Amino acid sequence: MSNYQLSTSVAFLIFNRPDTTVRVFEEIRRVRPSKLLVVADGPRADRPGESDKCQAVRAVIDTVDWPCEVLKNYSEVNLGCKMRVSSGLDWVFEQVEEAIILEDDCLPDQSFFPFCDELLERYRDDERVIMISGDNFQDGNWTTEESYYFSRYTHIWGWASWRRAWRNYDVEMKEWPIQKKNGLLKKVFPDSIISRYRWKRIFDSVYDGSIDTWDYQWLLACWKQGGLSCLPKSNLISNIGFGPEATHTSSTESGGVARMTVVPIVFPLRHVGNVERAILPDLFTETKIYGSNYFCLIRSIIGRVVRLSF
Repeated sequence: MSNYQLSTSVAFLIFNRPDTTVRVFEEIRRVRPSKLLVVADGPRADRPGESDKCQAVRAVIDTVDWPCEVLKNYSEVNLGCKMRVSSGLDWVFEQVEEAIILEDDCLPDQSFFPFCDELLERYRDDERVIMISGDNFQDGNWTTEESYYFSRYTHIWGWASWRRAWRNYDVEMKEWPIQKKNGLLKKVFPDSIISRYRWKRIFDSVYDGSIDTWDYQWLLACWKQGGLSCLPKSNLISNIGFGPEATHTSSTESGGVARMTVVPIVFPLRHVGNVERAILPDLFTETKIYGSNYFCLIRSIIGRVVRLSF
């Protein structure tokens, strides 16, 4: 890996945390991308000292010391998580056809970069695949001979995608009412009333503005496309941003996913034969990350086993 140079552009989303920004930036520096696209939010007017922190973070970007085209999309006013990330990624995919995306608290293992690089090329023209993630939340409960599996979930603590997938993104979720009426969630969760109800509440809250975020809109866009994500067989990203200064991950504990250990992926990659969703790890994810109960999980597994046996 010492002589590896990343061929894919990197989008780096920054804000007000110099300590985590430096650590993630150092991992980017090691792979020397030829193009770095930096999206920065501005300071909040009611937070004394935040302007200085934002300037300190931006100064990190000015230390690029390898041949690299640095493109900057800096906001001088605070747009917030929803509008800054969404508008920033709109800008990123206006500049490049594909990109690896890291936020300032998503610390990657070095193998994350060639993992994304290879899969971006492999699935570039496959409309069924909408993104590559560096996250694995399976706690060792899902093992596979292949280097990755396909999921319906869009884990975005270190990920990559293409312009052709992002074009379906809508931060305002304008089509959600008609998608809800037409039974999109029943198609995604045919077995689980509990899951359908929970996701309906979440999407309703994002749609009416109760939740200020950008990522549930991406998940909805992917479900609307019937798209799948590539998830690695081992975890490649550690979220080091949990704490009081975080926007959403403010608790130091979050279901065991804070500061997870990374395990390098092994090369050459062993590719999946068919582009099909891996059902059992998705059921585990639904339980651990998204809060469905174990009764729902067991019922879904039994239902699928019974159907497959006839």
